[in-house]
Amino acid sequence: MPTITGLKAYDLRFPTSLEAHGSDAMHTDPDYSCGYVVITTDAGDGLEGHGLTFTCGRGTEVVVVAIQSLSFLLVGKKLEDIYDDFSSFWRALTSESQMRWIGPEKGVIHLATAAIVNALWDLWAKREGKPLWKLLVDMEPEKLVSCIDFRYISDVLTKEEAVEMLKKKQEGKADREKEMLEKGYPAYITSAGWLGYSEDEIRKRCREGLAQGWTRFKVKVGADLADDVRRCGLIREEIGWDNTMMVDANQRWDVQESIDHMLRLAEFKPLWIEEPTSPDDALGHATIAKALNPLGIGVATGEQCQNRVIFKQMLQAGGLQFCQIDSCRMGGVNEVVSVILMAAKFGIPVCPHAGGVGLCQMVQHLAVFDYVSVSASLDNRVCEFADHLHENFKEAIVIKNASYVLPKAAGYSTEMKPESISGYQYPNGAVWQQLFKEGKFTAP
Repeated sequence: MPTITGLKAYDLRFPTSLEAHGSDAMHTDPDYSCGYVVITTDAGDGLEGHGLTFTCGRGTEVVVVAIQSLSFLLVGKKLEDIYDDFSSFWRALTSESQMRWIGPEKGVIHLATAAIVNALWDLWAKREGKPLWKLLVDMEPEKLVSCIDFRYISDVLTKEEAVEMLKKKQEGKADREKEMLEKGYPAYITSAGWLGYSEDEIRKRCREGLAQGWTRFKVKVGADLADDVRRCGLIREEIGWDNTMMVDANQRWDVQESIDHMLRLAEFKPLWIEEPTSPDDALGHATIAKALNPLGIGVATGEQCQNRVIFKQMLQAGGLQFCQIDSCRMGGVNEVVSVILMAAKFGIPVCPHAGGVGLCQMVQHLAVFDYVSVSASLDNRVCEFADHLHENFKEAIVIKNASYVLPKAAGYSTEMKPESISGYQYPNGAVWQQLFKEGKFTAP
C-alpha cells in the first residue's frame, strides 16, 4: 500500500483584474488565485494527488502557510489508513488540538483543509482509475457514508438515514448515469454579467452565449440599484423573456435592503437572488425568502457558507431554495457530500457554485453524483459555468449544448499543466515577473 511521502503547496495567481473578470459588488477587482497542493507517494507509477482551494488574490500566501502547517498530519501515512476511515482522518485535520483555534472548521484553516482533502480525493480516484464522479457513484452506500463526519449534524441527518437514502436511489442509477454520459449536466453562464463589464461587453457576451445555446444567464447586482435596474434591463433585452435570468448580490445588502431592492428588480423575473446578505445569517435569509418567494423569487446561497452546520441551519430555517455547495469553501468532498444529502432530505435542489480557478473542474463531478446517486432529479437543478482559466488544467472541462460533458479521465480534474504552475506562481513566476516589469502590478 503506497505511503504519502510529501506535500507541496503553491501560491498561484492569475491577473484577472486587468479585464474585470470575476468582478462583483463585493469583490471589485479579483485576481483569481488558488492555494494549490500536490501530494506525492512512493507508488512505483508516480501516483500523485492534486487539489486546490480558490482565493481572490491577496491573502493566498496565508492559505499556503495554513496548508503547510497541516501537512504533518498526512505525510508518512499509508493511503489505506486514510481511505479505510476517511471520516476519522477528516476530523483529525479539522480538529487538530492547536490549529482548530484559528477556525474551527471555518476561514483560512478550512480553506487549507479543502485543498488537502480535494488532493486526497484526486489521488484516490486516480488510484482506482476512475473520474471522481464515477468513484462516488460506484461506491457502496456504507463506504461513502463512512467518509462523512456527522458530528454537529446528526440531529438532522444520521448515518443510518444517509445509507438508506443512498440505497433507495440504487434503482435507476445505471439509466441516470447513461443519461448523463449522453446529454451532460445542465449549466448556466455567469461570465456575461460581471459587474465591471461595459454595456457593450455585456451585450456582446449575451449574444455570444445565445449563439452557443445558453438559456440561463446570471447577472451581478448590488453596487447601485439604479445601475442594477439598467443592467438587468439590457440583459433581458438581449436574452428575451423565454430564457432564465438569475441575480447575485454577493452579500452586499442588509436583510431589509435585500427585500426592498429585489422588489424593484422583480419586474425582470429572476429565478433567484443569490447571496443577498451575510452568508452566516440563516434567519436573515429566511426572512428574505419569506418576503420574496410569493413573487416567484427563490433565495440561493452557499458559496461562502463555511461548513455543514451553516447549511444545516439554512435548511432548518427555510433560508434557501437553491443550495449552492462550493468545492473549496467547505472541507472538501467529504463535507460537500454531507450537505448534498441534507439538501435532499429537505427537498432543496443543489445548484453548485463554480467559476474562479478550478471550481468548474470540480463541481461537475459533484453535480453528476447528486443526480445519479442522491436526488435522481434535474428539476430546478443547474450547475454554474464561468468561462475563465480552464486552459490551465490538463483535463479542461468541456461544455456542449450548454451542459457539462462528463469527464472521463481518472481523478478530480484538478491537475494543472506544469507550465501554468511555474508561470503563475506568485510572485516569482515568469508571468508575474513580466507584469511587474510592465508596471501593471506592483511587486511585493
